[in-house]
Amino acid sequence: MLSIQDNSYLGVDIGTTSIKVVELMKTKGLPFLKTYGFLESYGHLERLNNAIQTSTLKMLEAETAELLKAVVKQSGAETRQAVASLPSFTAFSTLLELPIMSDIETAQAMAFQVKQYVPLPVGAVTIDWIKVGERKDENGTMKQQIFLVSIPNEVINKYKSIFEKAGLNLMALELEGFSTARVLTSEAKENTLIIDIGSRSTTILVAKEGNLKFAGQTDFAGGSLTQTLSSGLSIRTRRAEDLKKRRGLTGSGGEYELSTLMLPILDVILSEVKRVRNNFESTCKESVEKVILTGGGANLLGIEEYFSEQLGLPAVKASPFAKVDYPNLIEPFVKDLGPIFTVAIGLGIKNL
Repeated sequence: MLSIQDNSYLGVDIGTTSIKVVELMKTKGLPFLKTYGFLESYGHLERLNNAIQTSTLKMLEAETAELLKAVVKQSGAETRQAVASLPSFTAFSTLLELPIMSDIETAQAMAFQVKQYVPLPVGAVTIDWIKVGERKDENGTMKQQIFLVSIPNEVINKYKSIFEKAGLNLMALELEGFSTARVLTSEAKENTLIIDIGSRSTTILVAKEGNLKFAGQTDFAGGSLTQTLSSGLSIRTRRAEDLKKRRGLTGSGGEYELSTLMLPILDVILSEVKRVRNNFESTCKESVEKVILTGGGANLLGIEEYFSEQLGLPAVKASPFAKVDYPNLIEPFVKDLGPIFTVAIGLGIKNL
């Protein structure tokens, strides 16, 4: 990633149905949050294809650029220097193991591995890889663990065009999982399972000491819960969304049905979470010790307790604002804003 010389810059997270931006300023202590902005589209609640982007829906450049321009203006951000995230579903990633060798030899070996694992022609993608750990295999041989990522050039060019149209200088792109791992696990000495529940997709990560080690994804997410409530209660989707946010899994009496309708969807998400966890633990011969919930879905009332019970691990809500200083006036909102702005803040702290 390019180094950023400006005193402040934007972290931009373009999700499936929302855009989040933070303007961070370099200080002698923690980075300071100058301002933030959040724009959410609710059209996807009525029409499934009315989203900014999904794993099956490509972004429309002009429309997304206008939304991005609007949220930056709304936030009052002054800098036009931006670092942005790429959704996990835009990339191919995998964890590889290679014998311990020099950096030069590793680079040569990875050039060969890429041709085997990347599903697109090498010339059509941008490839990066990072060493994320070492382990001793069953034969006592030390292996290095390499996290390989490939992103279609078409996606990168689309982002460049969007930011140019929005009047922003796109300085770097980063897969959202790296930003999330950095801000949520930089001090974690144990493997941490991160469940990022967005509106149209849920990303499942394993990270440790700020490094992303494993990743998975499912299209069951917050929007699935809303659609289920809408159908089950025969109410409009906006009403279902409001009920979900207000009562979550804590409904009792006449609202107990809310929980019974949502739990099957949460169990589908948990099933994928368990699959990713099992794959990681069997591949790396390491265990996961705790769970962090992030994304808008992490604000669902009662979800921490339910996931803790089902996974047999302590689950907590993400608190990325612990990594920055911020104006006192937003203190009452930090707990709920944290999961929403995890990626954007994670982009920011990399270079400050």
